[in-house]
Amino acid sequence: MGPLPATLDRPAFEEAMDRGFTDFGETHAVVVIIGGKLVFERYGPEHGPDITCMSWSKAKSITHALAGLVVADGLLDVEAPADVPEWKSPGDPRGKITTDQLLRMSSGLSFAEVYEADQPSDTIAMLWGEGKDDVAHYAASRPLAHDRDSYWSYSSGTTNIVARILARRLDVYGKDFHDFMKARLFEPLGMTSPIPKFDAAGTFIGSSFCFATARDFARFGLLYLRDGQWEGRQILPSNWADYARIPTWQQDGVTDGAYGAHWWLGIGGKGSFSANGHEGQYTVVVPDLDMVFVRHGRTPTHQREDLKAWVTETINIFRSPAT
Repeated sequence: MGPLPATLDRPAFEEAMDRGFTDFGETHAVVVIIGGKLVFERYGPEHGPDITCMSWSKAKSITHALAGLVVADGLLDVEAPADVPEWKSPGDPRGKITTDQLLRMSSGLSFAEVYEADQPSDTIAMLWGEGKDDVAHYAASRPLAHDRDSYWSYSSGTTNIVARILARRLDVYGKDFHDFMKARLFEPLGMTSPIPKFDAAGTFIGSSFCFATARDFARFGLLYLRDGQWEGRQILPSNWADYARIPTWQQDGVTDGAYGAHWWLGIGGKGSFSANGHEGQYTVVVPDLDMVFVRHGRTPTHQREDLKAWVTETINIFRSPAT
């Protein structure tokens, strides 16, 4: 493990870590990479470097990387109408939706992204209810609620549509798609822990389910920090990390935060982008600090904004040299 920066305000950082492990429900892991080296890690009870963590929606950013690989193979044009069988009928307005619009959560599809069982929820129905055997079909069967590119709406359903598009372009499903993920993404990065989940139709549930250790999530973040390169090899298209962080238009009133293409923007300061997941999972890529900051845990919904503020504040300590 490399040293923390000599200029770091260590008391402030240690106090922030203590708060991080006591104030936000359960914190399972915090990992910090600077300059490509692991400089800090801390784990909660019954967790450690070899324990896999829940991804929740951090899997969406993994899906973004997989899309980049298929683009690199010349099998996908994100600006073309998406390859979705449910939208092929003549005159179906959904047939004009592009993969880019799906990646930017701007497709206009109706989808209730709700996590509470006592409220109408397409997310719960898709992952655990009527749609669980074919998550992409469930999501693709939703009607349009808005014109394309006219309304931003975060949707796990659109990610699962993208995951099936990738499988269709490659013509691989289930175990064969998993083998593609390992050979083209995980193994080149030395990620040995990822456990992606698939539905009965063989589609990667890219919205929500790819378990991995905190260290391996940090490796994934480092790939994007290095603009898709790993040890001198261009894993992703050279512009793919930049594509992830081009801001997507959002209508007035959105409070979730700025968004790119299956990556969130700004939580770690200007120029940062992050893979975020339900209950407080974060992989934050911070180019100006040459940093990847990872946090895993189980934080109650009512503390979500406080946790986000803690992530920002903790990263900012690295920008404020000790006095």
